[in-house]
Amino acid sequence: MARASKNNEYLQNGLTISPAVPTAGEKVKVQYDGLLSKSGASDLYVHIGYGSNWQKSSFFKMNKSLTGFEASLPVEYGDTMNLCFKDSADNWDNNSGRNYSFDVSQ
Repeated sequence: MARASKNNEYLQNGLTISPAVPTAGEKVKVQYDGLLSKSGASDLYVHIGYGSNWQKSSFFKMNKSLTGFEASLPVEYGDTMNLCFKDSADNWDNNSGRNYSFDVSQ
């Protein structure tokens, strides 16, 4: 069974997801207004992977919004979903090396 959402923990870094506990086979909306957004990034990409080895990892370009950036991502795997962000200048926000990790409901 999945643990509680980490939305509150990551909110201070400008990151929220919806639904708060993603489900494998569905989509999750990622909203980001963190360090890279606040530093003036014009393009932003979310890197997603699953489990401790980042299985099925891929990049998605995020769309600029009124409050930063957002993207709708497929949840492809029933394991921990890991996220980090990079801008077009190859600057990264990986939560100080800890990444942003969310439990995925089966």
